[in-house]
Amino acid sequence: MRERARFAPSPTGPLHIGGVRTALFNYLIAKKSGGKFILRIEDTDSKRTVDGAEKHIIDSLEWLGLQVDEGPIRQSKRSKLYKKQVDKLLKQGNAYYAFDSQEDLDSAREAGGIDFKYNVKTRMRLNNSFTVSEEERKKRVEEGRYVVRLAIPENKKISAFDEIRGELTFDSNELEDKVILKSDGMPTYHLANVVDDNDMKITSVVRGEEWLSSLPVHYLLYEFFGWKPPKFYHLPLILKTSGAGKLSKRDADEQGHPIFAVKWEDSNGFKEHGFIPEGLNNYLALLGWSNKEEKERYTMEELVESFSYEEINKSGARFDFKKALWINHLHLKDLESKRILDLSGQTKKLLVEKYSETEAIEIIELVKERLNTTKDIDKELSVFIKQPKEIDVSAIEKINREVIFSVLNFCKFNSEFVGSPFELKNELMKFGAENNISFGNIMKTLRLSLVGSLSGPDLFKIIDFIGPEETLQRIENLINKI
Repeated sequence: MRERARFAPSPTGPLHIGGVRTALFNYLIAKKSGGKFILRIEDTDSKRTVDGAEKHIIDSLEWLGLQVDEGPIRQSKRSKLYKKQVDKLLKQGNAYYAFDSQEDLDSAREAGGIDFKYNVKTRMRLNNSFTVSEEERKKRVEEGRYVVRLAIPENKKISAFDEIRGELTFDSNELEDKVILKSDGMPTYHLANVVDDNDMKITSVVRGEEWLSSLPVHYLLYEFFGWKPPKFYHLPLILKTSGAGKLSKRDADEQGHPIFAVKWEDSNGFKEHGFIPEGLNNYLALLGWSNKEEKERYTMEELVESFSYEEINKSGARFDFKKALWINHLHLKDLESKRILDLSGQTKKLLVEKYSETEAIEIIELVKERLNTTKDIDKELSVFIKQPKEIDVSAIEKINREVIFSVLNFCKFNSEFVGSPFELKNELMKFGAENNISFGNIMKTLRLSLVGSLSGPDLFKIIDFIGPEETLQRIENLINKI
């Protein structure tokens, strides 16, 4: 069967990384079956809607490459459909009007204590269709002073099924008569998502485990309407890196990593931190999914083929930024060199001005293994464009200043070898043997002069690209600095 899965966020704020994972899992389930991925914006709560939130959701999905087949469909435009279904429930006796003021509810909660629920045991003491006269009911309904509540039956065992957790049983006496239509005429989540999922022929609902407690209410709605429920998958939480609890923006800020896919206001996202969509999608897929294959790097096509809901964990998945960086590195090092060149920003212009396109691609091939994020691209390519601005002073002491002077002066006064990296290497090996200087320290010295630090791509490849004149200038520059 071709699945129809929907991602249905509320535009009450930016799209958190947990929401991104939910969208991804919906996408994978849909695409594995050759089905459709639908975007629905659940914007029925106008008071909580945040300007720019919907755009952030759409921008995040577009950057990640999670192409939407249908949507965005906005619930705020579908009020007539919800009202029609509410009227059906009222007529069947599965819902009722409630006229309680906020003061009425506060008094009832105070009298009932922390366990108070508006349900079959308490509704007869409150203001609703069961307790007011027919005349009063009509008057209040005409005036629009009401909400509609679901009439949860008494002493009913509700059986539900979650694809991750299996068969679940709930006691209706533990449930509350949920509001399904608010005083402004808009539906609550409970009604709208069930009506929409049926109307849109949704076959799979993937959402966070915080909605697991609402599952019995939704199953009752499907029963009252006479509809077949979709398959439900309640994903475990994404936990903070250390300690207990769900990963929050505060945790991410404290640990110095992003929590949004793309920038939101003054908070940079994974995109701005140098992640590529392939890397983030891959990491999030592995977050809570125990794939049986002994591999870490997956393309989107491989994820679609390999993903199985049966391997989704029941327990929370701990966020690991170092692992996310590693997965991103695996994708960057295998990325087409031309795309890396395009991601290099201003450095691309400088590189192609100095080298041919073929040479530029060869240079990128040298640095790809060293990339963790796209922010590393400019730093690694700068070695081939200009002299290092700074020298790692601590490295000078590690090597020994006399050794550094000896090596650099050898290169300076034997410049005829610098034009041939292979010959230079052989001559440096001879020089080291004759002067009791390890080849390791010779290489460190030369690298320090060319790169400014003790790490970088193949040293003799650098010399080959930048040429003898530039090489000698950098050697002279370090001699002058120490």
